[in-house]
Amino acid sequence: MGERKQFKTYRVNSKPDDQKGIVAPLVAIGLLAILAVAGLALDSSHALANKTRMQNSVDAAALAAAKVLDQSEDTALATAAVFSLLGINASGSGNHELDAAYGGGQINVSVQFSAVAVPFTPGAPDGPFVRVTATGFETATTLSQVLGFTEIPTPASAVAGPSGPLGVGEGAEICDVAPIAVCPPAGGFPAIAPGGPNPLQVLKPGGGNHAEIGAGNYKMLRLGCNGGDCLRHNLAGDYYGCATLGEEVETEPGISSGPTSQGFNTRFGIYQGGGLTEEEYPPDRVLTDQSGGAPPEVLKACEDDSVDPPVDKIYMVTGQGQNYCNAPDPLDEVFMSDEINYSYDDFYNSDSDGPSENFEAGSVKYRRVLIFPTINCDGNQQGQSTLDVDGFACFFMLQPLETGQADGAGKIIGEYVGECEVNGTSGTNPGGGPGGPLLYKIQLYKNSDSIDS
Repeated sequence: MGERKQFKTYRVNSKPDDQKGIVAPLVAIGLLAILAVAGLALDSSHALANKTRMQNSVDAAALAAAKVLDQSEDTALATAAVFSLLGINASGSGNHELDAAYGGGQINVSVQFSAVAVPFTPGAPDGPFVRVTATGFETATTLSQVLGFTEIPTPASAVAGPSGPLGVGEGAEICDVAPIAVCPPAGGFPAIAPGGPNPLQVLKPGGGNHAEIGAGNYKMLRLGCNGGDCLRHNLAGDYYGCATLGEEVETEPGISSGPTSQGFNTRFGIYQGGGLTEEEYPPDRVLTDQSGGAPPEVLKACEDDSVDPPVDKIYMVTGQGQNYCNAPDPLDEVFMSDEINYSYDDFYNSDSDGPSENFEAGSVKYRRVLIFPTINCDGNQQGQSTLDVDGFACFFMLQPLETGQADGAGKIIGEYVGECEVNGTSGTNPGGGPGGPLLYKIQLYKNSDSIDS
C-alpha cells in the first residue's frame, strides 16, 4: 500500500463584526463625493443664472449709454443712463439677489469711453463707444461649501456703440422705412458737414406734378399692404418691415391726400381721423416748425412747369391758402436749411438739451426723422408699377402737411440730414460704402477683456 498523504486544515476568521471598521470610512468618502458633485452642479447652475442676469443688465446699460451718448454727446448723461438701467433691471422680477447686491453697494460699476470699439482704449472724452464693467456680485454657495467654496464670482462687462454704415452692399436691408420713394438729386446727395446747412427737398409732390416717376404716381409706396388705409397707417409708423438694396418696391398710385395727411400729421400731434389715436401713434417730443414767428410762416412748394417734367421749388411765405405759386412777382426760393426759420439743427439741439419732463407725456423722440428708400427716377412708368431700390436716405420733417389742395399744399417737404440711427443689416460687405456712419444702429461689441461679453 502506498503512503497516505496528510492534509492540513486552516480556519479563516470571517466574522461580520470584524469588517465594520473598513465600511464606515468608505461610506463617508462616498457621501462626501456625492455631496461635492451635487453641490457643484447646483451651485454652478445658480451662479450661471446670476451671471446671465448680470450680463443682461450690463448689456442693456451699455446700449442705453451708447444711445444717449449718440443723441446728446454728453458722457455725464450716458453715465447716468448706465446706473438708471442697472437699477431698473436689478429691481425686475426674479432678480432679488442682484437687487440686494446692487442696493447694498456690493457691485462696483465702472463706465469708460473709447474712440474705437476694437481694441477698446479707455480715455476718449466723448466716446462714441461705451464699456460698462460690473464686479463684486458673488453667488453664495450651498453644498459646494464641503469643498471650501463659499462664493462664486459673477462679474460682467459689455461694450456698445454705433455700427458701421448700413444699407450698403447688395442685399443690405434697412427696416422701419417710410412709404415714400425719394429721388436723389443729380450726382447724389451731398456730403453733410457737422451743423449743416442741409439741402431741402420735396418728398411728396402735389396734384398735377407727377415728379419724374410717371403719370398717376406721387412717390407713394406699397409696403406690406395696399390702398389708402395701408398708406395712412404706414405713414403714421406702422411698417416695421425692411427694404432691400437692389430689390423692387411697388408704387401706390393716386394722390391719396386724405390718408397721407392723416398718417403723416400724427408725428406732429395732429389727429384728423382715420382711426389713428395719440395712444397708438404718439407725436414727436418737439413740435416746433416754421410757424413759430409773428406773423407765422410756412414752407410752400410751387411747381415750375417751364421744364418737363415739372419740378417743385420751395418758398418761405407768410400765411396760408393764398395764391403764391402764380404770383406775378415770385418770392425768393430757398434751397438750404440755413435759409429757413426752423431746421434739423434747431430740432436736434432742443430735443437733446431738454430733460424728458419738459416734453409732453407719451411723446416719442425723433418721430420727425424718417428713413426713405431712394430710387432711380429715370423713366416714365404709368400707373401702378415697380421701382428698384438703390439706397436709403434720412430726412427731417419740417412742418405738418396741409390738408386739401390749397395753392402749394399737399406736399411733404423735408431736410436731408445725412445720417441717422436705423434698424437693419449691413449686407454682405459691412465695411463697404461711404465712410462714416451715414445710416447706423447702436449695437453691442465683443469686449476683448471678457470672454463672456
